Order: sequence, then structure tokens, then C-alpha cells
Amino acid sequence: MSNTTNRKRDALDYHSNGRPGKIEVVPSKPTNSQRDLALAYSPGVAEPCMEIFRNPEDVYKYTAKGNLVAVISNGTAVLGLGNIGPAASKPVMEGKGLLFKIFADIDVFDLEVNAASVDEFITVVKALEPTFGGVNLEDIAAPMCFEIERRLKEEMNIPVMHDDQHGTAIITSAALMNACELQNKKLEKIKLVVSGAGAAAVSCIKLYLKLGVKKENMLVFDKDGIVNTDRTDLDPIRMDFATPRKDVTTLAQAMKGADVFLGLSAANVVSAEMVQSMARNPIVFALANPDPEIAYDIAINCRKDIIMATGRSDFPNQVNNVLGFPYIFRGALDVRATSINEEMKIAAVKAIAELTKLPVPEIVNLAYKAKNLKFGKDYIIPKPIDSRLISLVSSAVAKAAIDSGVARKTITDWPAYEEELRVRLGADDKILRNLANKAKSAPKRIVFAEADNYKILKAAQIVKDEGIATPILLGSVARIQQIIIEHGIELGDIEIIDPWQGTDDSEKFAEHLYQRRQRRGITLYEARKLVRDRNYYGASMIQFGSADALISGLTKNYKSTLKPALQVIGTKPGVKKIAGMYLMLTKKGPVFLGDTTVNPDPTAQDMVDITAMIHETVKGFNVTPRVALLSYSNFGSNNGTVPEKTRIATAMLKEKYPTMIVDGEMQANFAMNSELLQGNYPFSSLKGSPANTLIFPNLESGNIAYKLLQELGNVEAVGPILIGLDKPVHVLQMDSSVREIVNMVTIAVVDAQLYSAAKKK
Repeated sequence: MSNTTNRKRDALDYHSNGRPGKIEVVPSKPTNSQRDLALAYSPGVAEPCMEIFRNPEDVYKYTAKGNLVAVISNGTAVLGLGNIGPAASKPVMEGKGLLFKIFADIDVFDLEVNAASVDEFITVVKALEPTFGGVNLEDIAAPMCFEIERRLKEEMNIPVMHDDQHGTAIITSAALMNACELQNKKLEKIKLVVSGAGAAAVSCIKLYLKLGVKKENMLVFDKDGIVNTDRTDLDPIRMDFATPRKDVTTLAQAMKGADVFLGLSAANVVSAEMVQSMARNPIVFALANPDPEIAYDIAINCRKDIIMATGRSDFPNQVNNVLGFPYIFRGALDVRATSINEEMKIAAVKAIAELTKLPVPEIVNLAYKAKNLKFGKDYIIPKPIDSRLISLVSSAVAKAAIDSGVARKTITDWPAYEEELRVRLGADDKILRNLANKAKSAPKRIVFAEADNYKILKAAQIVKDEGIATPILLGSVARIQQIIIEHGIELGDIEIIDPWQGTDDSEKFAEHLYQRRQRRGITLYEARKLVRDRNYYGASMIQFGSADALISGLTKNYKSTLKPALQVIGTKPGVKKIAGMYLMLTKKGPVFLGDTTVNPDPTAQDMVDITAMIHETVKGFNVTPRVALLSYSNFGSNNGTVPEKTRIATAMLKEKYPTMIVDGEMQANFAMNSELLQGNYPFSSLKGSPANTLIFPNLESGNIAYKLLQELGNVEAVGPILIGLDKPVHVLQMDSSVREIVNMVTIAVVDAQLYSAAKKK
């Protein structure tokens, strides 16, 4: 099975497995009792209805309208697929809704409209205005998209934006401003050549003109040649930027002496010779996807003084609309703007451009395998994962809406608003994306001890393809290859080892195990038998540096997987007990739970040691730990063995680690509710924000808590993350899903990176 076929099946499985599609509607209010239902619907719902009837603006107070955007298409120009119709466009529109949610916490209904004419489309969308706080038009063919957007903006009283036009314009405008600054060029003097005259290109041209680019310094080409005043086939929109010049007819002629090239057309229409003919310090934005107008490597190699941008993520300076549209709508919704005007777009442009010049967060550097990304030729616009985009761009857009008079709500406390924006995204799996990016910055060799299993092999393919890890498979070579062939799994020339058959390292591994365990009842003969077991062999590979981390436990119980690692590798120097931690992805952001898998009844000293290890691990995930030691008591409100133990451990932690943010003993609801804690115990060192690291007094409570949360709490559990072993070994939950295995591999790679860094010190 080809790699392309395999990816096709993966994509189809992704969209069809479980609940079909990518989005769902989730209630935001309690619905558990008859009282809840009576308030949610009849008779209670009549009260907000009448309040809105008396004051229509109250619709923003009593309904989801203020955070709800419609993503609307008729499917006439879908990605690179063309006119495939509204139904076939639905996966794309759902995907756009997903991006709105994960990047800006905006809810979306995707609407695929069976409307082929401008008037029909406009009639449908206008009728929906009472439902939505904004409208994102998507994948509508030119030239009808221009008329549709123009009329809807005139006739509707909520923000309307066609992202295919303005998203690209906003991002490339920020890139153009920064590139011109770096190349010592003035916007009003640059000579600009544009290849393509579709919706995105037209919007780019219009915005560039507002930023200072001169129309007389611009030459535009479409599929029929240069856009000039002699053409009789041009609509008024394109005729507006047609050139009167007659001396230039080809793209090659236009490129001579040009300062900037903008491509929104087709692959390979620009040659190396054309780029070489450009002015000194040229700027080339080749944005055709998936293949640009000129290949990145060709352009870079033919001009050392060039600044180059593409639409691709595998090269520097990716022009990606996700840098703009989520945050533009976020700012517009938050001030109840009646439209998205030019002032708001320009504010977004300037905010994106300025963000590029700020020091780059470490997580962004790690994601792109860079030691220190900074404003320069290879970094003229921010990266999509930069978490500062929401606070900087959205607030700039909101300010522009207020200043330009289209806002119906005023923000007075801007620092508070920016903080609100920063914490909005705590409900998604951003930490996993950040950890995956960190893993990709320095992939490690991961041994899979149970490789004769479809889930393991599928996870191995994913982490290999994603650049997260280099898998090493343990098990029967014939059986593993049979599963690979049966399921069409693409693993290439991956290393497969069968410990049962013996290897060149088997005797070395057996001797090491014998030396460690000879006074614990293991003979050399027994050690030789044991290292034929895949868990013993895998742990030995980690111990001797043949691999960087071990993943096992999918088909065996926890103890039988953990025992070989303890016997072969052992704990870190000074560590007496290992511990297990779960990362729970909750609506309040990531929460770390420990110990949930290893120690039945830790002493106060054990709790101190466990907390210290978990604290360091959480820090390694680029999260500042806020630690709560849990009990059924709040600061002495109850007596008993558990509260006393927890109380003593807290005091010991505060004395030994004075900079640690930690408190206890406390009940779980107080730890997770900062208002409740502050109102009753204002002296607590956890005041201000909830705890994100919960330490349980015994294994029973920790184990029950994470399993209850996993089943009933609508959270995703990542773990168990094993802490305290001298080298990275991680044990899966039995029967983990492929996604859970990939998550654990990601954790294992980051753990191995931290181990390597600590070893170098």
C-alpha cells in the first residue's frame, strides 16, 4: 500500500471514527435536574425571551450570540478542489470551525448553502443575522465573492469577512511591512509584481494600497496576461488596478528591477532567472499551494539577499491565515462590532508585524528546532503556535473597532481584557500540541516492547511520520511484518529486534542484570532467560544507550511491566520511591495528579519526595506548578491520620522548598476554586489562581480520582507518566487507544530530552 493511500485512509478514518465529523454542540449550563430543564426551556426560558423583546441588545447577555460565528460557503471554490458543491465542502467548514475554537475559543456553526447566485446567497445569510455574532464567508468563487461580501457588509449589522480575501491580505501585509524594513525599502517606493488576480490577490492589492504602496508602481497578471487598460474582459474591480503601460506584456519583463513579487497563482510560473533580474534585496512571496510559484530552495540559492515567504509550513516565513482570522473575530465579537472595517484590519496587520519583533517564547523555538528565533530574514511573521497572538491581535482589533465607532461595547480595563484573552484557551489540548512541538525539536529513539500489536504499530507510524520519534520494535519479526502488511502500515526500514532469538547484546544485558540482582535471587542462567523477555530487553537497551526511552504495558498489567525497569535500570540517585502521575486535560486547563499508580500509603516524607519529583516534571512541561496536597480537611478543620500526614508534608515542603508554590492540607474543591479558597482561607499561598498539581494522600484516592475524571468528567487522561526511574520508561494503560499511545510517546520523548540535558550538566 502506498504512502498516499495510507494517508487517505488515515484522513477518512479521522473524520469518520466515533462521532462523525469534527465538531459538536455541548451544553454550557447544568441540565441534571428537573429544575435545570425548567429554567433552560419551558417555563423559565420565557423570561430571557421577554427581556430580549424589550431590549434587543440583551440577546448578547442571555444567549450565545456574542461568541457564535457562522462559517458559510456554497462550495464553489473549495481549497484547491474547485467547485465541488456545498455538501462536499462541509469537512472544510467544520475544520475552519475547529480552528476558530482552538485558537480563539469562538463557537461556530458551519453552514453549507445550496445557493448558486449572488442574490440567493445573500438572502439566506441575511436571514440568519439574529442567530450569529459574526459571519465568516469561506470558499466562494470570484467574482461573486466580492459582490456577496460588499452587500452583506452594507446590509448586515454584524461583522462579515471573507477570509479567503482578507486573511491572506492581512498576513502578507504584516510580512511585507517587516520585509521592507529589513530590506531597507519604503512601501511607497517599492515596485510590486503580482501573479494572480483572484479574491486573495485583489484583497492584498487593496490593503497594500492603504498601507502606502503606489498603484503606478504595481503590475498585475492573471491567467490571460497582464492586467492593463487595453483589456476588455476585466470587471470593474480588476480594472481599478489595471496599468496603462504598454511596454510590459510578460511576467519576465515585469520582474526586471522589481522589489517585491506576490504570487497567488500557480506553481512554477517564476524562474530563477526572473528572480535574478529583480532589484537589490528582493522580496518574494510565492504563496501558491501546495507548490509555490518558484521553489523555495531555487529562490534562496539564486539570490543570497532575498527574503522569501511561502504558504508551506516546512519553510521559514509561512503565510498562514490562522495568524489572523480567529483573533480578528475575537476582538470584533468582544466589543460587539457592527462590522470588520479597514481600521480593524490595519490594526491586525500592525499587531502581527510588531509581535514578530518581540522576543520569541521558548516553546516556539523548540517547536521549530531553533535556538533563538528572532526578527530577521527567516522570521518576518510570527509562528501560528505563538500563544501571544490572541492577546495582542484581538486587543488591537477591539481598540480599532472602538476608536473607529463600530463597537457597541467599550472596554476600559485593557490589562484585564488581555488577561482574559490569555486564559481563554485553557480548555483545549494546547499543552499536548506544545509538548509535541518540543518532541519534534529533538526526536528520540523509542523502544516499543509490544510491537506485535496493531495499535502499537499504528502509533509507531504516526510518531515516525510526525517527526516525534524514531521507533524501534521488539517482537517476532515475521508477526510484526505480517501485521504491517495486513493493515497497510507504512514504517519503511524500521528496526525490528526479536529478543527471544538472542542478539549480539543479549549476553551483555544478562550480565548487567545478574550483577544487579545476584543477591536478590537471580542467577546468571535466570538472567539470560529474563533478557529474552521484551520488557527486560527493552529496559536493557535504555540502560546501555541503545535507545532513549521505553514504552510498554498495553497488554500486561502495570506491575509486570514496571518490575523489569526497576531491576534493570533502578531509580535516580537519592530517590527511594518512584511515582506515577497523570496529566488530565480539563476545562480549567492541564491538571497533574500524583501519585496515582505506585505507592499505596506514602508517609509524610514520601509525600515530600513524590511532590518534589512531580514538581520538577511539571516544570519540564513548561508549566509553572501550583501544588495542593489534598485531604478531606481544610487547614486543620478535621483530625485524623490523613489530614495529619498531609499537614506535616506541607510544612516540610514549605521549609525545604521555600520558592515552591504549595499549600495544604485542603479539600479538592477548594484547591480547584480560587474564589472559594480566597473567600474562606485568604492566607493560602495558592490564592489568585487554582492549583494545577494535585498530590493525593494515598494510592486509593489518587487512582479513584483519575479514573472517575476520565470516565465522567469529559477530560482526557495522559499517562501514567512514570517518575523517579533513572532513565525514561513509561507504562501504558492496558488497552490504550492509538491516540493515547502517541501521547505517551510524546511524553517519553520530552522526558528523554530532559534526561539528556540533565546528563550534559
